[in-house]
Amino acid sequence: MKYGFIGVGNMASAIIGGVIGKGLATPDEIIGADLFAPGRERVKAQYGIHVTADNKEVFENAEIIVLSVKPQFYGDVISGIKDVVKENQIVITIAPGKTLAWLSEQFGKDVKIVRTMPNTPAMVGEGMTAACPNEFVTEEDMAEVKKFLESFSRVEVVPERLMDTVTAVSGSSPAYVFMFIESMADAAVSCGMPRPQAYKFAAQAVLGSAKMVLETGKHPGELKDMVCSPAGTTIGAVRVLEERGFRSAVFEAVKECEEISRSL
Repeated sequence: MKYGFIGVGNMASAIIGGVIGKGLATPDEIIGADLFAPGRERVKAQYGIHVTADNKEVFENAEIIVLSVKPQFYGDVISGIKDVVKENQIVITIAPGKTLAWLSEQFGKDVKIVRTMPNTPAMVGEGMTAACPNEFVTEEDMAEVKKFLESFSRVEVVPERLMDTVTAVSGSSPAYVFMFIESMADAAVSCGMPRPQAYKFAAQAVLGSAKMVLETGKHPGELKDMVCSPAGTTIGAVRVLEERGFRSAVFEAVKECEEISRSL
């Protein structure tokens, strides 16, 4: 098998869906381990992959393994599998706060590790992932890892000092965006629009706006100004957002997220 997952929760499921959807691997080439039986059966039914309750079985059968459990479980999981990790295997982590130095200490030997931070839009093939390899990962290894990551997201290799910032601005930020969409939709409902339609208008506006930033290369402020006609509706709405501290609230939320990530 080519790919293995320790933990098959939401993030792992999103990645598995991307890998299979892009044809990078067939279900027979993927194995997932989870102590939670309903979770194993769910992902098996959804994607047809091999599943097991034994983490070591994943390392016996896969070349690239993703540690996709919660950060607080990393120590216990690594202590249970460190003796079976082979020198040619690549371990990918997705936990905020768990540094390459900490991971190396937990394994207690030379292991190829790529620290990453994906986000949940991977579920629809529109994720964003930061990657940071340790010194044992070769250029050829990293090319394979990038191919894997690019099956469900855009990928940027970043220095490790930026990983907590990535968590704040990308890993956690879909939650902020969902709150923004929900708020806009609630307001539209209050103005008489049916809720399903309100979600569609709000979500598509966010999707299209993000695409404009990525594809035009223009500064977000310039794109905002293009929408704001003199004495018009948009500048009136922008004034209210500024008055209520919209930018400051987002700024402080991102900073708080980064600080928590550093403390994990």
